[in-house]
Amino acid sequence: MRSLAVLCLAAFLVASALADWDPGDGHKMHFPQMPDPNGWDVNATFPKVLADDWMCSGTGWVEDIHFWGSWRHEDVGQLTSIHVSIHDNAYNGYSHPGELLWERDFFPGEWAERWYGEGDQGWHDPNTGEFFWGDHFNFFQYNIVEIREPFYQEEGTIYWLDISVTVADEQTQWGWKTSLDHWEDGAVWGDFPNPFWEPLQDPDGRNMDLAFVITPEPASLCLLGLGLVLLRRR
Repeated sequence: MRSLAVLCLAAFLVASALADWDPGDGHKMHFPQMPDPNGWDVNATFPKVLADDWMCSGTGWVEDIHFWGSWRHEDVGQLTSIHVSIHDNAYNGYSHPGELLWERDFFPGEWAERWYGEGDQGWHDPNTGEFFWGDHFNFFQYNIVEIREPFYQEEGTIYWLDISVTVADEQTQWGWKTSLDHWEDGAVWGDFPNPFWEPLQDPDGRNMDLAFVITPEPASLCLLGLGLVLLRRR
């Protein structure tokens, strides 16, 4: 019992320090939507906002959000804020974000960023209809963890995750990476302040999905393990 507690504490400290997410780590959604290294990055630079849906697989707090993105033309800039919101599921010929349930602006120091991989990737701007293949190679993982006053999700419920970023240099643009892991309806896009949601589609008219994963806190996993041990000892 003492050994398990020590291991949990060590795991929590390491996870908190790194804040990264890797395949095989826990998640609290239908399944992780992994980044396509040879896919598209869709402009999500303010006033553009993108959204994709997920189904909660475990009731509890949404304390960790991880997603992937890249910079247009490999012109790596600086994110000055990340706006994240969660909505319920609405339908009007296709699914899209409905009522606003939770929102938060995150600033430098409130997320971790790491280089994640490379591939021959394209750039898409849904406003202009631009599809530019072979635009850039590197892509990054963004980790927002230990969110204060987080959103509480219910198992079996469908929610929408909306993301829009601001950048230090207006000449740079950041895009949310697409995923080959398709679930339910595809992603949608709009523009602030009142997004009129439209389906996000590739040049062949197929729905796009975006790369992200909703995860439990490392401490939650350890508490679950401790609880199982206690139950077995009764």
